[in-house]
Amino acid sequence: NHFNFQLVIRNNFNFGSMMSRFYPIYSSYLTADNGWMDLTFKLASDPSYVLYSNLDRLNFKLSFNKLEVTVGRQRINWGINTVWNPNDIFNTYNYFDFDYVERPGSDAVLAQYYTGELSSLQIAAKLNYKNQLTAAAMYKFNVANYDIQFLGGVMNKDFVAGMGWAGQIKGAGFTGEASYFRNMDAFSDTTGQWVISVSGNYTFKNSLFINASVIYNSIGSTGPVRINNFLQLANLSPKTLTLSRLNWFAEASYPVTPLIKLDVSSIMNPYDNSAFLGPSVDFSMTENLELFVMGEVFLGKQNTEYGGFGQMFYMRLKWSF
Repeated sequence: NHFNFQLVIRNNFNFGSMMSRFYPIYSSYLTADNGWMDLTFKLASDPSYVLYSNLDRLNFKLSFNKLEVTVGRQRINWGINTVWNPNDIFNTYNYFDFDYVERPGSDAVLAQYYTGELSSLQIAAKLNYKNQLTAAAMYKFNVANYDIQFLGGVMNKDFVAGMGWAGQIKGAGFTGEASYFRNMDAFSDTTGQWVISVSGNYTFKNSLFINASVIYNSIGSTGPVRINNFLQLANLSPKTLTLSRLNWFAEASYPVTPLIKLDVSSIMNPYDNSAFLGPSVDFSMTENLELFVMGEVFLGKQNTEYGGFGQMFYMRLKWSF
């Protein structure tokens, strides 16, 4: 009744010319482990394929009435928005890594105390592979049907303070997150960095779903961005969700039939005019079998945020048992 142990292992085999011809370092990104414990194991590889295992959950949880304490590799989910999460300081999620539905974890200790039915206090600390410390506290509560959260602490070399909210405006979902980072070693010499993401979504009576979001990075570039987060599978942080001053996101999805869903999402950098387009179709073939077809299309000139990566198309057959 009071003790829980969790072990989750992901086994992946990646093969194709994407690694051997176009992105020879892609294999290294896939098998990099940013955790204090290196729990990713490359089992076999050559320039065209890699087979690896990753323990992305390995933790113990103790529960005593209103108090829960979890120790080990776990997901500490402080994010609210679906695309960009400035509050997710422990295990930032890469939107382009669409096939990682469980989302990454971190080697951490988390204590959570429920102060009421809709309020809680969380205190967490983690170490990464460089022995850098991220430690923070977050208080969540509800007021006027809005979930509100405030957080503060340290993330590697930065002080961090943030807040987020989730609620509705006339039936439309309205969420947002903001975080402020300031270097501890040069506190008086820097102005810090704001990362803010605001999102809205709405579902129509015919089940058409639309979602829009914007992210603001106060120190982001207003010119061409030469680094794309598509390849930052292991090194992403809330400070680098985008290296541009602004990014826009839009999505629309619609169930054509109860068994077929169409979706298209897009991201745009308004400064260097580069963009990402992600169309997909989800087929429910049987109760346990699902076929998913998706494209990741990067548009723009070379050395822009989304340019120079070409087009990639995926087909995933998933069996749930």
